Amino acid sequence: MPDLSHFDESGASRMVDVGQKPVTSRLARAVGYVTMQPATLRLILNRELAKGDVIEVARLAGIMGSKQTASLIPLCHPLPIDSVKVAIEPSGENRLRIEAEVTVQGRTGVEMEALTAVTTAALTVYDMCKAVDRSMQLGPIGLLEKSGGKSGHFEQLIEPGE
Repeated sequence: MPDLSHFDESGASRMVDVGQKPVTSRLARAVGYVTMQPATLRLILNRELAKGDVIEVARLAGIMGSKQTASLIPLCHPLPIDSVKVAIEPSGENRLRIEAEVTVQGRTGVEMEALTAVTTAALTVYDMCKAVDRSMQLGPIGLLEKSGGKSGHFEQLIEPGE
């Protein structure tokens, strides 16, 4: 297993120096789920919740969350993100599947930005629906794919939650 790059020789945390790494095209995709009562999913899909269109608000929250990753995760680099896509769709009769794809031309990857987008979108669904369904569950959340950089391409063989 490689060394944990966020710690120096003495064990102190540090932000990794990526200044000498080449700029490459990088992509990350992440996925997460929100499980709920079937009636709650019907309310979401029919846009019948008092707080508004849950899917569109959650999509915007995911995009905004990805852009705030460096403010939320202490050792993440602020990145000039090129694109963020968030897809939210039903998965069965009681679940929403949230997928985020983030791209950048940069020196470090965007896995954390994709995971933050999914998590922020899932939390937004919970926030908007908690008045009608406090039993909602978030997760699993995981990385589906990453590409670019020295470590190359990674793709999850089995999607988290499947």
